[in-house]
Amino acid sequence: MSASTNNLVSKIKHHALPTAIATTIAVGTVLFANSNGVHASAVTASPLDDHSVSALTSLDTAMEAVTARVQRAVVNISVTSKGNPEEASDGDDQNSSQMQGQGQGQSMQGLPPGFAQFFGQGGGGGQRMVPQQPQVQHGIGSGVIISSDGYIVTNDHVVAGATQIRVALHDRRVLTGHVVGTDKLTDIAVVKVDATDLPAMSWGDSSKLFPGQTVLAFGSPFGFFQDSVTRGIISAVNRANPYSTDARKPGAFIQTDAAINPGNSGGALVNTHGELIGIPNSIISNSGSFAGVGFAIPAQIARATAEQLIKHGHVDHGYLGISMNDVTPENAHFFNLQDASGALVAQVTPNSPASRAGLRQGDVIAQLNGQKILNGSALQVAVSQDAPGTKIALGILRDGKPQTVDLTVGQYGKDDQVASNDAPAGSNKGKLGIGVADLTPDVRQQINAPDQVKGVVVESVRPDSPADDAGLQPGDVILELNRQPASSASQLISQIHNAGNKDLLLLVWSKGNASYRTVRAAQNDQNG
Repeated sequence: MSASTNNLVSKIKHHALPTAIATTIAVGTVLFANSNGVHASAVTASPLDDHSVSALTSLDTAMEAVTARVQRAVVNISVTSKGNPEEASDGDDQNSSQMQGQGQGQSMQGLPPGFAQFFGQGGGGGQRMVPQQPQVQHGIGSGVIISSDGYIVTNDHVVAGATQIRVALHDRRVLTGHVVGTDKLTDIAVVKVDATDLPAMSWGDSSKLFPGQTVLAFGSPFGFFQDSVTRGIISAVNRANPYSTDARKPGAFIQTDAAINPGNSGGALVNTHGELIGIPNSIISNSGSFAGVGFAIPAQIARATAEQLIKHGHVDHGYLGISMNDVTPENAHFFNLQDASGALVAQVTPNSPASRAGLRQGDVIAQLNGQKILNGSALQVAVSQDAPGTKIALGILRDGKPQTVDLTVGQYGKDDQVASNDAPAGSNKGKLGIGVADLTPDVRQQINAPDQVKGVVVESVRPDSPADDAGLQPGDVILELNRQPASSASQLISQIHNAGNKDLLLLVWSKGNASYRTVRAAQNDQNG
């Protein structure tokens, strides 16, 4: 246990109920006096019979059975690493600073002594001394035994940069572990310990999850409270990665209200059968601690990734070479769609599998090998798990007309791009609120826009405008408006005026990726 964690333990104080208050409390007994001053006999509430609470006791019994089965396979992972303090490392510290929501640069003054280590490197607001040499760092997290011979699945960010790994088992044994392989794209890693006959957990089917189902979360919150279990429900499925800085990373996250805190990363999210259906890896919180919104990597991603890591030590992800948006009720009519589902192709990478197969901007991928595609995330997950070289058939809608496109899946990393899903929030209110200009050679050089990017550059965005709400920024390039090319600033402004008070569909190039944005324009000024 790290020095910081020991310090945390030493700071814990026990508070007793004040004597004056404690002596006045009598549970379950009330004394009554009649008009003659004679006290009636004490009335004590009798316990409810088994029949009255049978449903609750049955639930308790079931949860106890699941907990007893699962806890044995969940471990605590302590990591020692060397790294630059300017970079996120420290095991779960990376998770809590990058993935907690507004965690970077946030003040940590309200945290109890010893807790600051669990919430990243950005707190305090004051100046810090930056050492010139890498420091030894300590991190904490959780893991799940997935085979009796010692393979453990956890998060990549828990073991990133590890020079030493210590694994504490449920039976209090502490073993040395080593990293078998890591995959940053999915945030999954596999650790191995030298042991046999370990209690392993069975994988569940995360594709069969529905909101409202009961789940349990297991792990070591704050790295100290090992063997902790919390209960909640599936709040939502197929969530996008809430803190991904790379649109190529798969989404399909499980959202749950089962309490997850720093240190739970890499632990287990299980269903009522005690099957592993997710690996907790992030929370959204303004305080740094659990606030009711936690996320887990679904088993369908974690299992496939772990199996490849065990077999090969690395993962070869498939890719198409496109950026995608989800089809929504707001943009469906622009593409002559009756059903607001599918993956909308926003950009096709030159010389990619998608490009060679003839996919175009504006195509809607509705099926993969005959199976319906609900959104971009579903397609992204499926493609990322396909082995390079796999032949697939995409059912697409082009201007509302069905077609089939056959292609061979490429290899992520080798070809530098993967199917990405970046769907910024749209807006349906107020003016567009942007200033635009022609994309001159000088401007193109300033924003590093490739020659194939043709359109109108965004010079300014008014705060709290529909354009701002839709995520437009200075330096973005508007390629199309309502599926018509944006050839000049004046032409674009004219199109906006002519659209009146109707929805607008923009195809926007931003920092190397293109995406569709739906906004509403009304009473626009001459700058849009």
